[in-house]
Amino acid sequence: MLSIGDRAPAFSLLSDSGEKVSLKDLLDRTLVLYFYPRADTPGCTSEANQFRDAWRELEKAGARVVGVSADSVEDLQKFRDKYKLNFPLLSDSSHHTLEAYGVWQEKNMYGRKSMGIVRTTYVVGPDGTISHVFPRVKVDGHIHEVLTALKG
Repeated sequence: MLSIGDRAPAFSLLSDSGEKVSLKDLLDRTLVLYFYPRADTPGCTSEANQFRDAWRELEKAGARVVGVSADSVEDLQKFRDKYKLNFPLLSDSSHHTLEAYGVWQEKNMYGRKSMGIVRTTYVVGPDGTISHVFPRVKVDGHIHEVLTALKG
């Protein structure tokens, strides 16, 4: 897991629109980079919808939101369209970026261990430095934590 003050690792990933997007493309303003386990599951849908609905407040705070998961571009397109998401979703099926950000970890569910994405949000300044880290995010209230961090 990365810490406040760390440089955000560079990446270049395919977006839900099939275009390559790199970190440097996103740093024209503050970046809210959130990692979520799987598109169109209850927690991930709730989190995405909260970011969608807070779009105006995020814009006012000078921030953009980008979601990252290991889902395929096709699954991300369906997820975006189904919930009318107004921010890009990036696909990291290779797990390289997920590993670089420390969110690809062993998880234990009902006694079964497996590798997966631990829901995490990073706020990255235009200089590429991480200003806030939200590890093991609980979806309820998370958007308020992010907005408070951006305003503070």
